[in-house]
Order: sequence, then structure tokens, then C-alpha cells
Amino acid sequence: MRRVLVRYKVTADRAAENEAFICAVFRELAQAAPTDVRYCSLKLEDGVSFVHIMEAEGGGGSLTELPAFKAFTAKIRDRCEEPPTATEFSPVGAYRVFTV
Repeated sequence: MRRVLVRYKVTADRAAENEAFICAVFRELAQAAPTDVRYCSLKLEDGVSFVHIMEAEGGGGSLTELPAFKAFTAKIRDRCEEPPTATEFSPVGAYRVFTV
């Protein structure tokens, strides 16, 4: 099982664009309905910092191979004030994590 947390900060004028890319990823995930990946995206209180959390069996290819995900990540550094940093993690506990 692979678990990754990614954090970055976009410029204020690109925050809505970044969020639109993320929403497109979730629309494709809903259509594809892969069973080997869990994924969430969070926008922090400042409105420009984002966190993504992925748990996947294998490498997470069912997420990263989606056209919308490729479009989202293609030029992400151009939108960023602080570039993405990825960290693998081990969960300690969770309870009914989110309702969207």
C-alpha cells in the first residue's frame, strides 16, 4: 500500500484555476470508479494552500493515468508560489474522515 501526502501553495490569481483542475480530476474519478485508490484534496484556510492525500494499492496508476490528473499536474509549478512536496506517510488513526 502506498500512501502519499502532497502540499503546495499557488499564487492567489491562480487558486480558482487550480481548484477547477482538481474538480475535473474528481469528476473523472467518479466516472472511472477505480477500486485501488483513495484520494482527497483539501484547500487550506488561506485559500491558496492545497493538500492532497492518496492511498493506493500499487503505485496509484489508476489516478495518475487519468487525463484530468495529467492536465492538472502538467504545469502545476507555473501556478505555484511554493512547489509541491510529496511525503509518504503511515496512518496512526482515522474515523469517518470527511463528508463532501
